[in-house]
Amino acid sequence: MELGQNVHFYFLKEEFFMKKTLVSALTTALVVGAASTTFAAANPFSDVPADHWAYDAVSQLAADGVIEGYGDTTFRGNQNITRYEMAQMIAKAMAKSDVSAADKALIDKLAAEFSDELNNLGVRVSNLERNADMVKWNGKAEYTYYSHRNKDANTKTNDDQLLFRLEPSAEVNSHWHVNARLDASTDLAKDSADVNREHGKDSKQDTDVTLKRVWAQGNYDNFQVKLGKFAQIDSDSIFDTSFSGAEVQFGNKVTFTAGAGRQNMDSDSDFTQKFTVGNEKTANYQYAGLGYADGKFVGGVDYHHLNADSFQYVKKDGTEQGAKQANEDNANIWLAKAAYRFDKTNALNGFYANNTSADELDKAWSAQYSYKGAEAQNKGTWGAWAAYRYLGQNTDLFSTFDVILAGQKGWEVGTNYAPFKNVVATLRYGNGKDLLTDNKVENLFGRIEMFF
Repeated sequence: MELGQNVHFYFLKEEFFMKKTLVSALTTALVVGAASTTFAAANPFSDVPADHWAYDAVSQLAADGVIEGYGDTTFRGNQNITRYEMAQMIAKAMAKSDVSAADKALIDKLAAEFSDELNNLGVRVSNLERNADMVKWNGKAEYTYYSHRNKDANTKTNDDQLLFRLEPSAEVNSHWHVNARLDASTDLAKDSADVNREHGKDSKQDTDVTLKRVWAQGNYDNFQVKLGKFAQIDSDSIFDTSFSGAEVQFGNKVTFTAGAGRQNMDSDSDFTQKFTVGNEKTANYQYAGLGYADGKFVGGVDYHHLNADSFQYVKKDGTEQGAKQANEDNANIWLAKAAYRFDKTNALNGFYANNTSADELDKAWSAQYSYKGAEAQNKGTWGAWAAYRYLGQNTDLFSTFDVILAGQKGWEVGTNYAPFKNVVATLRYGNGKDLLTDNKVENLFGRIEMFF
C-alpha cells in the first residue's frame, strides 16, 4: 500500500475483546498520509509479541470507545500487529480529550512504551516517558502476632494484625522528590464490626487506612531539606514516629540536623503512653543533632524539646495505685547513640537518653549485639541478636521496640530469616520487669513481611 493513500483501519470481529483472539484480532493495515514512500517500502519495527500487555490495554480502550473502527465498531484483518501500527492506534487515542481518567492512564502508559515509534510519527512523548519513569512504588504486606504477659498479675494480651503499606516516590526534578507512606491495617482479633453494622449498631471499624507520611525532599551537595510529615532524626531509637514540620541537614561525614513542627500526642496515635496533655492533642516540637559516619562506625548526639499543656509524667512513689501524676509543660530529652560493625557478621549498637524534665523513670538505654541479618533480596540469609533494654516511660515516649516495651526493662533475643526472595520472617522474645510495679513480664512477637 502506498503512503500517499488515505489512512485505513482493518478491524477485527467482536471476538476482539477476548484475549485468545487478540493476536489475530489486533491486526491493521494502518498507513499514515503525508509520509515518504521510502519509509513505506519496509517497516523497520518488529511485531508486538502476542503476550504483550499492550494487547489488553488496546482491547480495553476499544471496549471504552476510545479507539474506533468502522461504523459497526468492529476490527477486521488476520495479521499480527506491528509496533508501528500500534503507535498509530495510540496516536489516534492521544488526540482525544474526552476520555476517563482510567483510559487516560492506559494511553499514557502505552505512549511511554511506544515512544520511539510515536516520535517517528511526529508525536513527541519524551517528557511523558520520563514522567512515567520518575514515579516508583514500593511497599509490603505484613502479618504480626504478639503476646504480652504480666506474670505476677496473671494477665495476658494477645493480638494479630495485618498491614498493607504503599510507599510511592516521585521525582520532581534532579534535586527534589515527593514521598509518602500509606498504611491500611486491620485487627484480626476483632472480626465483628461488619456484623454490628449489619444490625445498625455503631462500632469502631476494625480496618484503618492512614496517610502516615507525606513530604517533599530536596537533596543538594552536602545539604538536605524535608517539608511535610516524615520520620524525625531518631527513628532508630526511642522516637519511632513521624511529625509535621521541616528539617534541614548539613554536611556529609559529619552532619548537623535541625527540625521543628508539631507532634501528635493523642493516645490514639503513635504516642506509646496512655498519658494526656491537657486540652492539647499536639505538642510544639524542636530537635537538633550532630552525627558522624565513617566506615564501620556511626554515632550521634541529639536533643529533643516538646512543649504542651501539662505533660502528665508517671511518678513511682509507693502509693496504693503505685503511681501519681506530676504535671510539667515540657519534655527535654538528650540522647547519644552509636553503632560499630566489626565485620560482615558482627555488630554492636546502643543508645542512652535522659529526660531532664522528668523526676523519675527519666532514663532509657539499650545495648545490642547482632550476628548477620536477613536480607530480603537474598533467599536463605538470616540473622540473630541479643539485647538488654531499660525503657523509662517518661523518656521513651515513642518506642520502636516490640518485646521490651516502654515502661519495662529486660533481655531480648531474636532471629530473622528470608525463606524466599523478598520475604522475611522475624521472631522476638523478651523477659524482664515492669518499671512501675516490679512485676515480671514476658512478651512474644512474630512477623512475616512480603516486600514488593
